[in-house]
Amino acid sequence: MVHLIRPRPSPALLLHAPPPPLSSTLPLPLLPPPALASLLLAAIDSSTSLRHLRSLHALLVRLPLQPHSLPYLLSRLLRRLAAVPPPHAPLSYPLSVFSAHSPPDPFLAAALLRFAFLTQPPLTPFRVFSRLLGSARGELPFLPFAFSPLAKSAAAARSLPAAEAAHAVSILVGGFDKHRFVENSLIGAYVACGDVGAARKVFDEMVVKDVISWTSIVVAYSRSGDMGSAEEVFAQCPVKDLVAWTAMVTGYAQNSMPMKALEVFERMAALGMGIDEVSLTGAISACAQLGAVKRAAWVKEIAESNGLGNNVVVGSGLVDMFAKCGLIDEARNVFYGMQEKNVYTYSSMIVGLAAHGRATEAIALFKDMVRRADVVPNHVTFIGLLTACSHAGMVRDGRYYFAQMKDKYGILPSPDHYTCMVDLLGRAGLVDEAFDLVRSMSVEPHGGVWGALLGACRIHGNTEVSKVAAEHLFKLEPEGIGNYVLLSNTLASAGKWDEVSKVRKLMRSRRLKKDPAVSWFEGRDGLVHQFFAGDNSHPRTNEIKKALLELVAKLKHAGYVPILSSIVYDVSDGEKERLLMGHSEKLALLFGLLTLGSRCTIRIVKNLRICEDCHLFMRLVSRVEDVEIIVRDNMRFHHFKDGECSCGGFW
Repeated sequence: MVHLIRPRPSPALLLHAPPPPLSSTLPLPLLPPPALASLLLAAIDSSTSLRHLRSLHALLVRLPLQPHSLPYLLSRLLRRLAAVPPPHAPLSYPLSVFSAHSPPDPFLAAALLRFAFLTQPPLTPFRVFSRLLGSARGELPFLPFAFSPLAKSAAAARSLPAAEAAHAVSILVGGFDKHRFVENSLIGAYVACGDVGAARKVFDEMVVKDVISWTSIVVAYSRSGDMGSAEEVFAQCPVKDLVAWTAMVTGYAQNSMPMKALEVFERMAALGMGIDEVSLTGAISACAQLGAVKRAAWVKEIAESNGLGNNVVVGSGLVDMFAKCGLIDEARNVFYGMQEKNVYTYSSMIVGLAAHGRATEAIALFKDMVRRADVVPNHVTFIGLLTACSHAGMVRDGRYYFAQMKDKYGILPSPDHYTCMVDLLGRAGLVDEAFDLVRSMSVEPHGGVWGALLGACRIHGNTEVSKVAAEHLFKLEPEGIGNYVLLSNTLASAGKWDEVSKVRKLMRSRRLKKDPAVSWFEGRDGLVHQFFAGDNSHPRTNEIKKALLELVAKLKHAGYVPILSSIVYDVSDGEKERLLMGHSEKLALLFGLLTLGSRCTIRIVKNLRICEDCHLFMRLVSRVEDVEIIVRDNMRFHHFKDGECSCGGFW
């Protein structure tokens, strides 16, 4: 029997308006139960506040709904609770929603665990799961989806024991170890925790694999640096979607294999795969590593043609890419053309300006960033700022911004910031002050700090401090061949050949080999040519060496005297000069002159620091051959033009 009462607003208006306090007795609705359930579901899914969801919860438990409808609506309520903006409901509220329903419902349990994962601290789902096991007393049949929050929680916490626990309960409690959804979640957890072997074991034991399974294993190998295994899995993948292709592009880029990354990206584009922000960022990173100008322009075109030109993440990457390709003015054009900029965009531009020796512009941009744009700097911003000061020898400014970082912006100096300061002081000849700064650090110095100090000792010939720095480096980075070489070169420059012999003997006993010097040059056709020191493998080696001899004679006539101290081996002067002429950047330069001619820009990327002789050589060539030369070594950019370098002799 239906009670007649005074007219009321329609149920839809009632559900979406701020609800009045509910009386102790609620009249039966005029709608049939299925229609009422649909109406309540629509109200739950569209709710945007905790207060409204609580009111809907009150209606759910008081209205005469069909038995199968109530647990479903309550589970949707918990899912919506996890989606509303913070502050989220306390965990006690969804727990009470679950506990109030009898018998225990598996859909409600899965929704409760999902809520715990999305809104609570890491690993909370495990505590909730233990509580559910204890209270249900075997009456709760868990669904496969209940185990996903456990695996994802383990992944978020990077906790391998938690991942193993999620794996165990999925077998012992649910028996779902062969359920594809659960298996993919477990693979993701093991990948996040860095256990590639466990992830591969789950993958190999899967009865049915989908593209998520295959892609997760590709990502696992990529993160571990095993791109060979990643290639094998990718080749076997029956269906390759955008995510799978992107995993290969980013994997190669992150493992310093830029040519491979761009090859895959080109294949991906040729197949008509959609380009997204992540895949494009991987290609941008690869171009930045290579310093390849033509490829950089091509990637920018792809970004714009796919509607990602105004994307702030892509734009920030393009700024970084063009700066690392030696096109700092193009980087500026992209930067000032962006409609939206954030701290990463500004930091990329400041770091780029610093690498090109434009310290004054970097500082001016920083001031504009914090004053006019009102963007708060982060730790990367200050690394760029301090690097700018270091490359320009601006000791006073460096000290000022190092202090401002902590005093004004509340950013505690990290070892990376101390590295910049040690480099700044050391390059300026203040080696003892740099050493004092290291000893007074508030954090433990890492290899970068001691490496900067050792590099300063190499420049200024401080053998005593160099031995202290090297001693720390040999403990922190026992396989770091460059540290042994720096110490050896410092001692060799001081003529301490007995000590040089001891260092080289130590290198041999540890089976360390010096990284070969290599330079890259991008040809007119976009093909990247590679040159090693003393290289005879290039097809045009004879032409290069003949042209080099002719150019050296021309430079000597103009006053060039080789800086023999750039060779630290105890050999004759004639042999030193022969070794200097085989340096990889000289070979790359001559190939550039042969293929591009005069009145051009030759861009070279080198994996090590350019030596003093090659620096002088480049300066003189830029004057006598009427070319502009841009060299990116492992420290910074050098722009050679009309016999001068942008570093001003300070590098």
